[in-house]
Amino acid sequence: MNTTEIFLIAMLIIFSVPYLVWRLFRTDHYAPLVVVQIIGGILLGPGVLGAVFPDYYAFVFRPQVIQSLNGVAWWAVMIFVWLAGIELDLKAAWANRTETGVTAGLALVMPLLFGCAAAAVLLQFPGWVGERGQTWQVLAGMGMACAVTALPILVLFLDKLGVLRSDLGQRVLRYASLDDIAIWGVLALIILDWDRLGRQAAFLVGFPIASIAVRALMRRIPQTDRWYVGLIWLAAMGFVGDWAGLHYMVGAFLAGVVLDKDLFEERQMDSFRHIVLMTIMPVFFLSTGLRTQWDVGGLMVFGAAALLLVAAVAGKLAGVHLAGRVLKWPKGEAAVIGWLLQTKALIMIIFANILLDKAIITNAAFTALLLMAVGSTMLTIPMVKPRLARLTAS
Repeated sequence: MNTTEIFLIAMLIIFSVPYLVWRLFRTDHYAPLVVVQIIGGILLGPGVLGAVFPDYYAFVFRPQVIQSLNGVAWWAVMIFVWLAGIELDLKAAWANRTETGVTAGLALVMPLLFGCAAAAVLLQFPGWVGERGQTWQVLAGMGMACAVTALPILVLFLDKLGVLRSDLGQRVLRYASLDDIAIWGVLALIILDWDRLGRQAAFLVGFPIASIAVRALMRRIPQTDRWYVGLIWLAAMGFVGDWAGLHYMVGAFLAGVVLDKDLFEERQMDSFRHIVLMTIMPVFFLSTGLRTQWDVGGLMVFGAAALLLVAAVAGKLAGVHLAGRVLKWPKGEAAVIGWLLQTKALIMIIFANILLDKAIITNAAFTALLLMAVGSTMLTIPMVKPRLARLTAS
């Protein structure tokens, strides 16, 4: 078989296996299709499929095929992160800045501290720090990974629970939006390339000027052209971000943040996000799974994932409950919000991918973070549903 045929076999596996599992086992209650696709990527990676069927794995996922899949994955995740940036509602966060700031701050800082403590325990053992990683970068990176909330998946979950347009749902989105900005800011600091300070200075000077020009242009062109021009802006910002020594995904996120959500029709935005999730993001999940490894041993990786999961869940709940006391929320509300903000899949995986790309963490640390993200996301719906029912009934 030639490379094209094997690539299409890989695509067939990527799209069919998770879908069949999702439909046949009806996992939507605790694991929507997105989560099943992420788990599928892990299972199809070298640590599971590659270990059980090494010849088959080597035949399908040969270097040429992986390279082709990676190209699709890069563009897929850039579009997804760009959309996440556009959907940040900074105006609503500013209008409710006191409540949003207190809640988002505590919901970020507490799991960050818990995560840093868990990372400090892990660093007592070898195998977690990457070739170019420093101790403070790994501590901050793992800590922030425990604090992440995946805004796009949160939107899907809120819609599934029927509270997306409610006051509660909009509040939760504001908290997650503010934390998203902080998370990307900390990431930019972690991956700061001191050898490219000149380029980064040029980026900091040129980015605001380019952003003002693009915002003015987008207001003047027809709405039908804005998507296309937005994608050109996305590709340019991804390139410049990577050239400056940050990362192409940081550039993609910033390309979205500076664009107002009202530039795009909401229904089209929802439809485009759904199409991206359905058509090309599964390739990113598979390429992510191909990077999972168990270099320090399977039990150690699962143990690290469990420790990080406890830190993430306990830290987020502690922070939100503290915010609830300060702001005098009704009984039960803090628990619902705390569990909703546990949703980590996608954004946390993107975050961990960047740390791995920069060799700050090892493949084993990446695998532990990936398992933690899947676990916290799968807990969200089962833990929220009964609590939300009691809250709305009272």
